[in-house]
Amino acid sequence: MTESFGKYLSQQRELRALPREEVAKATRIALPHLVALEEDRLEDLPGDAFAIGFIRSYAEFVGLNVDDTVLRFQEQHPIAPAPAPKPRLGHLHRLAPLGVLAAIGAAIGWLLARR
Repeated sequence: MTESFGKYLSQQRELRALPREEVAKATRIALPHLVALEEDRLEDLPGDAFAIGFIRSYAEFVGLNVDDTVLRFQEQHPIAPAPAPKPRLGHLHRLAPLGVLAAIGAAIGWLLARR
């Protein structure tokens, strides 16, 4: 059986005699999230994108190959693709503030021209 990803991370950290607190401080990963990562409690992390970011930072600080470490994680924990964004009915709503500003500008210009 393959060792868990979290166990792999903690073993690599311990081989380098790095305390969790030092890794957390250097990587800016909150200690509870770092502990959750090392203990394979992914449900305690804020989300998949954060998990990958944490793993990249952790691997870089500890001295592991970042891409290999992320790949190892993804092999053990396949991440579902993000859902496609819902289609919008139109993008004209983004232009509405510009139209209002143009109308105000035109009104001010007209008023100034009458003077």
